[in-house]
Amino acid sequence: MLTILVTGSKGQLGSEIQELSSNYPNINFLFTDIEELDICSADAIKTYTLDKPIDYIINCAAYTNVDQAEKNEEKARQINSEAVKNLASIAIEKGITLIHISTDYVFSGKNYTPYTEQDKAEPSGIYGKTKFEGEEFVRKICPKHIIIRTSWLYSPFGKNFLKTMLTLGKDKKELGVVVDQIGTPTYAYDLATCILTIINNSIKEISEYGTYHYSNEGVCSWFDFATDIQSIAKNKCNIKSIESKDFQTFAKRPYYSVLNKSKIKHIFAIEIPHWKSRIEHCIRRITE
Repeated sequence: MLTILVTGSKGQLGSEIQELSSNYPNINFLFTDIEELDICSADAIKTYTLDKPIDYIINCAAYTNVDQAEKNEEKARQINSEAVKNLASIAIEKGITLIHISTDYVFSGKNYTPYTEQDKAEPSGIYGKTKFEGEEFVRKICPKHIIIRTSWLYSPFGKNFLKTMLTLGKDKKELGVVVDQIGTPTYAYDLATCILTIINNSIKEISEYGTYHYSNEGVCSWFDFATDIQSIAKNKCNIKSIESKDFQTFAKRPYYSVLNKSKIKHIFAIEIPHWKSRIEHCIRRITE
């Protein structure tokens, strides 16, 4: 029986993996968050893994508050970079395969075609920089790794754009949402399914290590995403398009961060749903 350690299990992706875990009776899951395992402590990781035959680590833990990262660089680096170094170190020591989740924010957002895994990383903010530092630790330390970059994650769990829009849409008659930032929403349920499919289909060992991109299919703006959310939720809130310059945030957002998924689809035979088809599934889970 495979044993998988999941870190950050109370976040969006970790929670979705927990939801799906009952579908995999052949896998022993160890779900941890800061209370059970502080990945910022190398000693804590050593102690936790000492008597456990772990085959995979799925690192879902991250400091994801993009604006707060600009104000609290040390904390962001500790979780997004140094903690990842600790996990990579224990993985190489014990022969564990490390699956690490990264972000579209490692790119500058100046492209006009979807980013491939070979494109140069040019993060502009602290969040993106610390996440890329974490990636580099994984690549340098742990040969048996898969890094999955994703974008615009949403789910019924935690804080995310979809849940915010649902809440505001019930109370507001009109909302301004930026129309000049382009990317792809990613349903955390689909990403969790992808990760578990890769592991389950690999039986003993993944042969194609490296960096991959995963988001749902399709392209949209935050305005498009918000409009569809209100439509599906049957909220009467009018979504008004605004430009980024009219919605100031502490951290700069990439204007274009669409990810090319050809590699993950080809290597692992993954079928990816279109973003428009997944919103209703998520909203139904929230409302039920």
